Formats: sequence, structure tokens, C-alpha cells
Amino acid sequence: MTDLFETSRRALRQALAAAALLLLAGAALAQAGHEQHMKAGKGPELGMAAAVDAQDALWTVHKDSDGAGQFLLLRKSIDGGVSWSEPKRILAEPEAISAEGENRPKLAFGAKGEVYVSYTKPLAKPFTGEIRFIRSIDGGASFAPPITVHANRDVITHRFDAMIVDPQGRIFIAWIDKRDVAAERASKAYAAGAGIFYAVSDDRGASFRGDFRLVRHTCECCRIALAVNAEGKVMALWRHVFDPNIRDHAMGELKPGGETIAPARVTFDDWRIDACPHQGPALAFGADGTRYQAWSTVKRGEGGLYYASAPPGGPLELAVKLGSGQADHAAIGVDGKTVVLAWRQFDGKATAIMSKISNDAGRTWRARELAHTATASDHPQLLKGHDGMVLVWRTEGEGVRVVPIVPSKQE
Repeated sequence: MTDLFETSRRALRQALAAAALLLLAGAALAQAGHEQHMKAGKGPELGMAAAVDAQDALWTVHKDSDGAGQFLLLRKSIDGGVSWSEPKRILAEPEAISAEGENRPKLAFGAKGEVYVSYTKPLAKPFTGEIRFIRSIDGGASFAPPITVHANRDVITHRFDAMIVDPQGRIFIAWIDKRDVAAERASKAYAAGAGIFYAVSDDRGASFRGDFRLVRHTCECCRIALAVNAEGKVMALWRHVFDPNIRDHAMGELKPGGETIAPARVTFDDWRIDACPHQGPALAFGADGTRYQAWSTVKRGEGGLYYASAPPGGPLELAVKLGSGQADHAAIGVDGKTVVLAWRQFDGKATAIMSKISNDAGRTWRARELAHTATASDHPQLLKGHDGMVLVWRTEGEGVRVVPIVPSKQE
């Protein structure tokens, strides 16, 4: 009887912890106006992409609505966000654009000044979409019409795009895709979650090849983290659905030719929940090959954000909790031996961007609040420029904020 009581109590405690994390995440998302399945008009869509080009200029792209029409607005700052160029519409014709917390436009650059933007175009049927791509090969002066990246045109989930350019200039775009779900259900095969597909461009975005399947059975609405490792390989980190329904994380390589590589499980929290937390992971690599990752989970009955690193070829080290139980949406930035962790944290009245900063590759840390707001806000983004690491954060009340964190010459 005692064993049964303890087992029941442990199960109840784990269920309550999982529910608490979802409630906290939902509260933070609602405060930020980013509930993933909310209807249009219930909150500001502040999802924005930011990136630094080879000349150290800071660019942003975000959604702009003009009546019933939706466009993409591009802006540029050459003085670290002190002043900005006039916003420029880069879509000649309006179309639907997702700009929610986990599903927003992406921005990257080519070696010859190309400007690349990807985004999800939602379709009329709920939770369906297309992955779209638009490019400029003249430094942002003009843009070609958008194209759909994937060959599959089924009215299904193609959403939550992620984009990166590798050292050879190839563009990789990955997304959450549900093309396999119907067939698996019809055959009574295991069909939890969705899958990840990707496409590759070798011609500066003029065309894409692929619809390469990376993996089956992933979470349906958590972002995919992409990063280039020390060997120049494109690595993906995502929330996977391990049998029977464990929402831990896996990592795998995106091969230029689409060859299948077995993914590796990289978190072991054993979080069993039949729901999507709407919080994808963060991933970065050091020049020495060290992997840095952060993720949201319920671990040992306690929900929140966690961080850990792994030495080259070694196992993940002990995970450390970041912030309070209301911490969400971590970002990671690496610049030499400087490592910055930043996350959003809501205290019931205001939202702050909290951080941990290390100047010795993660051996020691100091804590710092980077910014705060009493209004709705986007997720934090950490960017490395010639002058060091900066936080880029968009809020409803203050607009786009650029906060220097660590200069190139260490503090």
C-alpha cells in the first residue's frame, strides 16, 4: 500500500509539474501576444528576425499589415541600432505571413552581399502553410519575387522554417512537415508528432533541391535550431517525440545531398506529455567544437529552462537551470571564449531579459539583467558583430532595442 501511495504521489507530482510549466509558458506567451494557435487580432505579432552582415551592419525584417494586406519590412542600421534606414517593403504583392513567437521570418546573408529571407505563409486551412523564400543579389536594393521552397504542395503543415548559410555559401532551409502523418495513421504505424524536411540551394537562392527528410516524429510547433559546427557542418537541434511520447531533444546533420544521418538523442529528461510546449531549443558551437545548448523541459519534476555544454566528442555535461519557473525562450551567443545565455522572464507585471555571461568558455559566469519592459515583447536574439555581442529585442512599447553585452576586447 505504501509503495502504491508513493507511486501515485510521484505520478501526481510529475503531472502537476508538467501542467505548471505549460501554464507558465502559456502565461508568458499570452503576455507577449504569442499564443501559437491564437486567432488574428488578439495580440501584437512582434516576431522579427535580426542579423549582422559582413560589414557589421544590423538588419531586421518583420511583418507589416496594411489593411487586409501583409508585407515584409526590411530595415538597416550602420551604427548599432542608434538610427535606422527607412523601412522597405520587399514583397511586391501582399500575402499572408506568420510572425508569431516560434514561427517568424528568418534573415541571412551570402558572401557577396546577398540578402536572404524565409518565412511561413499560412494557408486557409488551420495549421497549414508553405515555406517561402525571397532574395536580393544586389545588397538589398531590389528583391526577386518569392518562391515556395518545397516541391510538395499538399495543403498540410509546412511551417516553422529555419534558415542558415554554410561556409560554402549553400542555403539550408528546414521546416516542420506533416506529409507522412496520414500514411502512417492509415497503416496504423506510429504517427506521433510531425517530421522535419529541408531543402538546399547551391545557386544563391535561385532554386532549391530537396524535400529531404531529416527525421520523423518531432514536436509539431517547436522551432528548429540550426548552427554551423567547427567542422563547417550544418547541425539541427529539435524537440523529438521518442516512443511512446517522450518530448526530449535530438540532433542531426543536414547533409548537402540529403543523405540520411541517424539523429542522436541529446537530452534525457524523460518528459512524457501529449502536448507541444511551443518552446524550441537554442544551439551554438565554439571554434574548438564545444556544443552549447539550452532547452525547455520538465526535469526531475521541475519545469523550466536548462543549459548544458558538451566538449568536442564528449557527452553533455550537467544541466543547469536558468532563471525562475517563468523563464522562457533562451538564446545563445558565442564569440571566441565569450558565451552569452539570454532568456525572457516574466514576474507577473513586467518582462526582463536575463543573462549569464562567461569570458572563459563557460567555466565561470556572471549574471546580468539586459533589459526589461512592461509591454508585450518578442524573444531575445543574440548577435555577434565586429564590436562584440549584442542583444536585439523588440517590444511593443519601446520598439527594437539593441543592447551591447560584451565588446570584442574582453571586459
